[in-house]
Order: sequence, then structure tokens, then C-alpha cells
Amino acid sequence: MNTTNRNKFNIETRGRLSAWSTRHKFSHRPLGYDYRGVETLQVKSEEWLSVAVAPYAYGFNYLRSQCAYDSAPGGSLVSVYHLTQMRDQLDQPEEVCTKIFVSRKNPRIPSVYWVWKSSDLQERESYDMLGIIYQGHPHLRRILMPESWVGWPLRKDYVVPNFYELQDAY
Repeated sequence: MNTTNRNKFNIETRGRLSAWSTRHKFSHRPLGYDYRGVETLQVKSEEWLSVAVAPYAYGFNYLRSQCAYDSAPGGSLVSVYHLTQMRDQLDQPEEVCTKIFVSRKNPRIPSVYWVWKSSDLQERESYDMLGIIYQGHPHLRRILMPESWVGWPLRKDYVVPNFYELQDAY
């Protein structure tokens, strides 16, 4: 494949945010588009905080959702951020999805609480269910499970205890 065709291919497969990030030297990997046509990018954990400021500056001022999942037993944990551009009188706001893959042995991702305050409870839930540590988060503690709970219930290698302590309802 010659250089012209290779450049044409890269431009066609990259979305607007990926092209903008490349021009401004923000490290990422384009993952294509989801079933709704939303551009998906992969970012390294250690670069996430500096890269997160770029979509915010580009106009993605609303964190629609943050979630996490276990990609496979023994595999990576993934933190997913869905960002939206909110403007006046915009019928279909532009969206982008960013994924950060981390090792399950040391799952650390910088928190974007200081960029999007709405990540507060969402990052806490990902921590509580999967054990991803969001560094710099001001309130990182369990939100759904009791503080004494051992393990991360949504990990695919989680062993469910064979007993549950009943709580006094009175």
C-alpha cells in the first residue's frame, strides 16, 4: 500500500476527535465506531488524565456515563467514559467513547473528577464492583457493598461466598 492510500485509509477510519488528538499530539488508539456510530478511542492509563483534558477543551463538556467491565477471566479490566458535546439548540450532540484497559493485578487509573464532577459516584461504583483504583479521587470508597466486603463482585474470577450474613431489619 503506498503512502497516499495509507494516509487516505487512516483519515477515513479516524473520527474527528481522533484526528484532532493526532494533530495536537495526544496519545491514543482509534478503535473505530460502535453500532450507533459513536467514535471509540483507547487511551493508556498513565496518559488518561492529560488526554482527558483534550476532549473537554474540544467541547465534550458532559460526562454522560462512566462504567467498567472485566474483559475476560484473567484479562484486563476496562474503564469506559462516554462523553458528549452539549451546546445550545443542538438536536443530536456529538459523542465519543474512551476506553482505558488496565491490568487486574494493579488496576490504577487517574480520576477525572477534577475535569467532570459527575464522575464522582460512577468511578466509586467501578471501584466497588471491580476494584479499579481511581487515583486522585477525593471520595474513593465502597458505595454499594459494605466496607467490610472482601473482593470485587463483578470480576469474572470472583468466588461468591457460600453464606451471607443476614442484616437485622429492625
